[in-house]
Amino acid sequence: MASRYNLSDKAWGIVADLFVGPTRRGRPRREDRKMLNGILWVICSGAPWRDMLDELGPWSIVYQRFRDWRNQRVFDRMLKRLQLKLNENGQIDLKTWMIDSTAVRASRSSAGAGKKGA
Repeated sequence: MASRYNLSDKAWGIVADLFVGPTRRGRPRREDRKMLNGILWVICSGAPWRDMLDELGPWSIVYQRFRDWRNQRVFDRMLKRLQLKLNENGQIDLKTWMIDSTAVRASRSSAGAGKKGA
């Protein structure tokens, strides 16, 4: 498996405590770091969940963990923590801002199309 999708020990150390799962009886819980690596593989590669590499675990478990973490807002907290860490290290230039056009809603007429009914 390509190492570009694996979190380094340093990166995992920053966010590891965000991924605390419930303690249950029964089958042992799959390792959170491995599940996060699987999620990153799918997101970065653009592949469907069902095409995920076997060594990252069953796709259905990785997808379920992704949904659970998304619903628990774990990724939002992880992003906030990483932004704070980068800001502490002076790696974020707060004077530079960018707006991505995919996030800006525009009307049809802004592209030169006429309005409906005109």
